[in-house]
Amino acid sequence: MSLLNALMGNANTLEAAAATAELTHILIPGERVEHAYKLVRDLIVFTDKRLLLVDKQGVTGKKTEYHSVPYAKISHFSVETAGTLDMDSELKVAMSGGAVFTRTFGRGVDIGDVQKVLASYVLA
Repeated sequence: MSLLNALMGNANTLEAAAATAELTHILIPGERVEHAYKLVRDLIVFTDKRLLLVDKQGVTGKKTEYHSVPYAKISHFSVETAGTLDMDSELKVAMSGGAVFTRTFGRGVDIGDVQKVLASYVLA
């Protein structure tokens, strides 16, 4: 992970194997991590079954909140690409019921690829 992106709070690509090792206790049998991104301590994980948002809280990060979003419950998503002076991209996901989350990605992540991954699950 780029130190500059970490300091700015931007997500970077994380190897699927590393994300799988960190989430073994919540993945169901046969569930595969296919894409993962790390934002300082938090994770954004695309499995073959759901979108997982891992929010580590507190000073030590021991308290962790896991958001599990079935792809079928995603009602809308958008991406905002990086500009010339704006060095980050954003992913916004709206779920049925009105909840929306936004995550920021650094230049090291192709937001178009993130959008394709999400679209492949939501639109299937």
